[in-house]
Amino acid sequence: MHESGPRPIRLFDSFGILPRVIRFFLLEKGLDVPRYEVDLLLGENRDPEYLKLNPSGQTPALELSDGTILCEGPVICEYLEELYPDPPLIGMTGKERAITRMWWRRVELNICQPMILGFYYGEGLETYRTRMRCIPEAADGMKERARDGIRWLDGLLRGEWVAGPSFTVADIHLYSFVQEMSEKGQQVPDECAAVKKWMDRVAARPAAEMSLWRWKPAAEMPAPERPRISS
Repeated sequence: MHESGPRPIRLFDSFGILPRVIRFFLLEKGLDVPRYEVDLLLGENRDPEYLKLNPSGQTPALELSDGTILCEGPVICEYLEELYPDPPLIGMTGKERAITRMWWRRVELNICQPMILGFYYGEGLETYRTRMRCIPEAADGMKERARDGIRWLDGLLRGEWVAGPSFTVADIHLYSFVQEMSEKGQQVPDECAAVKKWMDRVAARPAAEMSLWRWKPAAEMPAPERPRISS
């Protein structure tokens, strides 16, 4: 039985890893939510119109039919799962949901966060130093911590997916980070064969490619809108 509640009517989308997580999640769910492309390069996320909706100025953000704006990628995934539990991407039972959330949290803390901080403090320093506190001397340490996390996960992967026998949001979240960061110099360590095979399994899912930013105009996701934010 689906949870009642205001329905999603618009996704504020952009390039970046977390927006991709949401697109991947929506595609796996088979959900069609209109998108508004926030032009980060032109600073549209800092325009007063957008800040009125989302004071953090970040993407993604999900607008609901009652005017509520949900921010933060994991929160958006959790809400969508409540409304549309089939197919389950967090779990069908309390135990399954707990296990998925446990692994989701583990990969976020042990791999995704240090990986992205290594990028912000390193290759992305000139872009991000005016947006957040950056610690350039910590870049290499963060990257190595992420590699340690991947090695740790490699030793624990026993089945097809991170959180157990079913594909979940933990797989979506981790893959989106690792795939993006591998293109920016943070490749999976050579010895991590189990993680590499897992990457190949995720990459084989149609939503993996379709969730890429501007992957092609004929994608099943609707083309981003270009009206004003307030429309």
